Amino acid sequence: MSNKIQFTFIILLMTLFTACDKDIAVNELIPKYTKSNSSFIQIDGMNVHYIQEGLITDTVPIVFIHGTSSSLHTWDTLSSLLMNNKRIIRFDLPAFGLTGPNKLNQYNYNFYNHFIDSFLYKLNIKKCILVGNSLGGGIAWNYAVERPSKVNKLVLIDASGYPKKDEKGSLGFKIATIPVLNQLLKHVSPIALIRKSLEDAFYNKSLVTDSMVQRYHDLLLREGNRNATLELFKNPMKPDTSLIRKIQQPTLILWGKKDQLISYQNAYLFKNAILHSQVVVFDNVGHIPMEEAPVKVAEAITEFIK
Repeated sequence: MSNKIQFTFIILLMTLFTACDKDIAVNELIPKYTKSNSSFIQIDGMNVHYIQEGLITDTVPIVFIHGTSSSLHTWDTLSSLLMNNKRIIRFDLPAFGLTGPNKLNQYNYNFYNHFIDSFLYKLNIKKCILVGNSLGGGIAWNYAVERPSKVNKLVLIDASGYPKKDEKGSLGFKIATIPVLNQLLKHVSPIALIRKSLEDAFYNKSLVTDSMVQRYHDLLLREGNRNATLELFKNPMKPDTSLIRKIQQPTLILWGKKDQLISYQNAYLFKNAILHSQVVVFDNVGHIPMEEAPVKVAEAITEFIK
């Protein structure tokens, strides 16, 4: 049976056995998924959810950028390990989390470059250490190329950029790329599919908890987020990988060797392209090392930014 037929069968089952999932108003989610130090800031009509913590006097803070369908919560443990010596800033990217979609529901590197510019300006940050995972890694290195004066150092964690190498991938992401079928995901978003997609991102499946799955599911249902996510899959951001050679900032490249979404071999493509770079590959770790091996990631970043 072909993959497409298998996915069609899965979708039919979801339609038969799962009631349609309604969007959730952001005001219903804010009490559940904000923290005591959460803030919101208006940027281009979006109410952007962010957290600022740690050494507030630090003038070159670490700025975290999460990946597809994730949120600022993915950095919880890593932030707690780094905040004693650094100022830490993290936010929900437009299209995800509590921030939600932009007005045009269009997403590309130019949009995210402008968004990060506006965000840093409003927080009066002239230079930062930029850290990105997956899609966030792709956004981070592109920003470092386009705005070199704003980025002091760069950390790429299982970053997007280079073409895929027949990786196994994630079930949810695969379905989202199939025309017609993916339209059902605007209405049917079974929590079992969220769990399976998260398990595909982890090597140690036991780390995928019920509360984590519920958070990803709830934030996907945040009004506008499903349309935004499908827009990103229908019109994927296609980077110009030749630009990677223009990166001048010292760069730390971190990767989980068991990443089945983006092969760890890409770490060495980044290493070969970026002049001042170093690689650390973590054994028995998947696509989200900051959640699966936060202590190792914190140690690597601390050593790098000394």
